[in-house]
Amino acid sequence: MAKKASNPTKELYQELRTIPWLRLWQEEAPRFQQSTSEEKTRRVAVIRAIGAGFAEANQPSLKEPVRQWLLSLLQDPSEKVRRYAMTALPKIGAGRTEERELLALLQKTHVDREKKFVGKALDKIGGSATLDLIRAQGSALPQLSEQRAKANLARQQKPSSIRLQAPLSEWTEIRLHLRCRTGLEPILSREIKDTGAKFRIMEIRPGLLTLAPTAPFRLDDLYTLRCFSTASFLLGTLPQSREVSEPLALLIASPLSRRLLQTFTDGPIRYRLEFVAKGHQRGAILKIVQRAYSLCPDLLNDSREAPWAIEVQPGPSGDFVELRPRLTPDPRFPYRQQDVPAASHPPLAAAMARLAGPFPDETVWDPFCGSGLELIERVRLGGVSRVLGTDLSPAAIEATRSNWQAARFSGVRTDFVQKDFREFSSIPGYGPGSITLLITNPPLGKRVPIPNLRGLLEELFETASVALRPGGRMVWINPLKIKPPATSLRIEFQQTVDLGGFACRLEMLRKQ
Repeated sequence: MAKKASNPTKELYQELRTIPWLRLWQEEAPRFQQSTSEEKTRRVAVIRAIGAGFAEANQPSLKEPVRQWLLSLLQDPSEKVRRYAMTALPKIGAGRTEERELLALLQKTHVDREKKFVGKALDKIGGSATLDLIRAQGSALPQLSEQRAKANLARQQKPSSIRLQAPLSEWTEIRLHLRCRTGLEPILSREIKDTGAKFRIMEIRPGLLTLAPTAPFRLDDLYTLRCFSTASFLLGTLPQSREVSEPLALLIASPLSRRLLQTFTDGPIRYRLEFVAKGHQRGAILKIVQRAYSLCPDLLNDSREAPWAIEVQPGPSGDFVELRPRLTPDPRFPYRQQDVPAASHPPLAAAMARLAGPFPDETVWDPFCGSGLELIERVRLGGVSRVLGTDLSPAAIEATRSNWQAARFSGVRTDFVQKDFREFSSIPGYGPGSITLLITNPPLGKRVPIPNLRGLLEELFETASVALRPGGRMVWINPLKIKPPATSLRIEFQQTVDLGGFACRLEMLRKQ
């Protein structure tokens, strides 16, 4: 087998990316400027490394000097240097000045490759001037996209947002997909029924519930539910054939899609098309979004900060096409100010709290409180008078306190203590039989190795059997599927849950 040829520019780039960005800027950029034309051509990776690392460097005061440096390189005699500079410019947040310089370069150059890269850069930053040029010269500029220029301009002039409180009056044909972690379907189903949501369950599949509205609704009606991961509108199902570009474009531009987007969007309608579980599919996406734009020019495909995603999800008899609001941060969990590694996802914490059920005058303890999500979600359901969070990590205790303060509860006594759970009885105010609910997502041994995870969990069982009062519950994630050695703890609920590629059991035990 022939040895793969080396790429000196790529190898230099990888080497430069290991150097702190500030040092790159202070040492490598001046060195590059003082180099000969030949040496600059050999070291163009410096331009790429400085552009790629700018966002990570968190050096806003240096944005203008970097921008001016890259602009100056657009005038370099070397086409390769100019090309690397125009690729780096969008990464630092370019604007009208850069657009003007790139358009001037586009008119001046006769190098097809350079025209291609100018087009790519303008696709990312081009605005009104680019749009005017496209409309004036049309097919003479195949490297530029009217749709991308309109999306850039829309993003610059009026960022779009999701209208959570807009009512959807025509609702009878609507179907919604709620996706959750596989195994949480029973808890999510119960939440829908218990909360009296304006939706009925049509079908349940692993990790997916299909709902139909029962009345006119708003998006914030849907987001009263807390145990799902994502919510989407079902636009349709693609035929099981190799060529789906036209059917998909028709669904994107369909009357249903337009009605939903117009109802729930404040500002220009921008979406991002994604093939879930099928890789990037850049060529196919470009063809599809261009066709959808020709059908409805008001719908703008935009990969940057689009408020909507149109996702192609695997389905049993053809891929589902779903319209999903991209809400960041999630409006259901505004209290989530801090996080720690391996902390629970909020919908999982909400599902655990709902599984625990009501209990009057509840005293809740999370032995591995992490960022406090399980405690907060349980308190939201009411009936809690006291919470205890313990963790060995000071960062976890700080995160729990921050999130608790952001949740703005009143009338609940709190104790957040940096302590090993096995020292529970030494915490003032607590002792045997003082806890009504132990709720926790313990270390699972996946991200952070635990020397003796089984022994740790067996000690957790022992501590729980002492801390819980009769009738008290233990709701937890069981990563090893071990049984409680204490005969006083009886399993009442057990469900295997997918926690992102590995299966654990969600369990509720009750002290006899």
